[in-house]
Amino acid sequence: MSKKIIACATLVIALFTVTSTFAQDGRMPDTAAMRQRQEAMLAKMKTDLNLTQTQADSVKAIMWEFGAKRRAIFMDPANQGMSREDRMAKMQPLNEAMNARLQAALGADLFKKYQDWQQQNRPQRPNQ
Repeated sequence: MSKKIIACATLVIALFTVTSTFAQDGRMPDTAAMRQRQEAMLAKMKTDLNLTQTQADSVKAIMWEFGAKRRAIFMDPANQGMSREDRMAKMQPLNEAMNARLQAALGADLFKKYQDWQQQNRPQRPNQ
């Protein structure tokens, strides 16, 4: 699996996990607005990819499940001193498992469209 696809999946998962992470730290006062952005992103994905409700629900559930696992890695005190590359390496098996689940839920053709959609619609982060 290419590093670009893994990075893209990582960014989408980060979008879904940032609300909980920042809310727990108390750094994000408006979690309702973040939740609305996440829901809007899912709605756009559903429309753009012409997902059935079942497929959209599966994608959402998979992203939330793996988001929780990613948060656990980021919040583990043992991982706090790790370099970005080391954390990404530690997350690679999670990303691969998430992609396998998404591909099973969507099928090969729709999964490829999903990956392309992610690449085009991922949030732009400054200084990267």
